Amino acid sequence: MRVRPSVALLIESSNAYARGLLRGISAYVREHESWSVFLPEYERGHEPPRWFRTWQGHGIIARIENPQIARVVKSLKRPVVDVSAARAVPGVPWVETDDAAVAKMGYEHLRERGFRQFGFCGDPRFNWSNWRGEQFAALAAADNCPCFLYQSRILRGKPLAWTRELQALCRWVRGLPKPIGILACYDFKAQQLLDACRSEGIAVPEEIAVVGVDNDDLVCDLCEPRLSSIILNPFQAGYTAAQLLDRLMAGDTEQPETHLVPPIGVETRPSSSTFAVDDRLVSSALQFIRQHFRDGITVADVARAVKASRRALDCRFVAALGRTPHAEIARLRIERVKQLLLETDLPLGVIADRAGFSYVESLSVAFRQAVGMPPGQFRRRHAAAADRRG
Repeated sequence: MRVRPSVALLIESSNAYARGLLRGISAYVREHESWSVFLPEYERGHEPPRWFRTWQGHGIIARIENPQIARVVKSLKRPVVDVSAARAVPGVPWVETDDAAVAKMGYEHLRERGFRQFGFCGDPRFNWSNWRGEQFAALAAADNCPCFLYQSRILRGKPLAWTRELQALCRWVRGLPKPIGILACYDFKAQQLLDACRSEGIAVPEEIAVVGVDNDDLVCDLCEPRLSSIILNPFQAGYTAAQLLDRLMAGDTEQPETHLVPPIGVETRPSSSTFAVDDRLVSSALQFIRQHFRDGITVADVARAVKASRRALDCRFVAALGRTPHAEIARLRIERVKQLLLETDLPLGVIADRAGFSYVESLSVAFRQAVGMPPGQFRRRHAAAADRRG
């Protein structure tokens, strides 16, 4: 009879991302009925419990956040998968969020809204923040757009008291050119940024549009205005880490060292629901498109609504946003299809109707062209993320 492996999870449960990792691992274990799991009460970055130093289990999935955890994990000489961006033990299999893809998604979200000035609000203690900030700035530079960077003040390894950090943030936002779109490294930093804007009397999103990362519903809904945020996929990261550890414990050591999990999308809320467009005709057209793209509208309908010729509308739209009204309608419809595929079990016929497509066939063709795969494959590939939200 096969011995059931004992697996230790050194993962805290105090934040949304870590809980997503645990849900993904749990799903893998339920599907395969393969492990006895040890989940100690554990705080992020703290040393493992004393009993862990002499633990005789078979494998470990850990957030290896610092040298202390790294030493203990290495001393056990067990198969291990690291799910922390700290990368404290190079050479071990590593499953993490694709931070370059996070930055790209945040940049494109703001760029699509017409912003030509950008900012990034980060925390230098964390690799994931630094990677996101570097990539975000590189994207702005490639677009010949200015990008203003803010890093939290750190003193002897710890952030400043909130009153001093708020003062520094207020000075930063006060001096920024407006309008500007800002990506914060994660939702809590975005919440602090919104507090600074409120203290300075800066209108959000009209003067500063803000996007966070993690889509922590509680944090996003407590923000004023409610916070737009990039949806990560920690469920998939946890599931992938468990799958990888199972193979390692079975003796398969020929596994890739790095596994990066892309984000799912952007949950748009009021903090970024604006368009930085000086052309009033284009701004009116964007508002009409957003209100009616589900209704099967055409560019001719948009032109009539804003009292312009189609040619004039096309030219001014491209000048302001770099894309046509037709492309904007198509983009919004595809984003709506993605949302319904991920968050519901609705059949394609219903999804087509709710996203503004006349026929399932036209939805399928447009989706394949935009995403690179048919809708059914997209839904199956992201089923784990849907499970996480369920």
